[in-house]
Amino acid sequence: MRALIQRVREASVAVDGETVGRIGPGMLVLLGVAKHDTPEEIAAVANKVLGLRIFDDEQGKMNLGLPEVGGAMLVVSQFTLLADCRKGRRPSYTAAAAPDKANEYYEQFIARIAGQGIEVASGRFRAMMQVSLVNDGPVTIWLDTDQIT
Repeated sequence: MRALIQRVREASVAVDGETVGRIGPGMLVLLGVAKHDTPEEIAAVANKVLGLRIFDDEQGKMNLGLPEVGGAMLVVSQFTLLADCRKGRRPSYTAAAAPDKANEYYEQFIARIAGQGIEVASGRFRAMMQVSLVNDGPVTIWLDTDQIT
């Protein structure tokens, strides 16, 4: 599983011109599910994302997590995070999970975050989406289950 986390002042996702998810201050998480991922990795990534201390404390030091600042999270599925660009010019996506598994894990990730009392908005799985954000900092973190499990 791969996640690209961006600290945002606001973020939204639209499908066919309709906004389907919007948050104020918090995190935008682009989530890619790999075919070898397990349910345990969903929990590990969710816990790691929630625990990341990427928000400023009173002294301006990144020392607070999302729950501590009362932020929201926008989660958008993105299989292209699993792109393999080692051969040729066209990325290969063979490492990405099949759509049924990817959607199931994506929904489970969202449920885990919401279960911790975080306001969660999301995109629409398998839709062409337009994501807008105001990156705060900018702060962008790359997470891969190979690094945390």
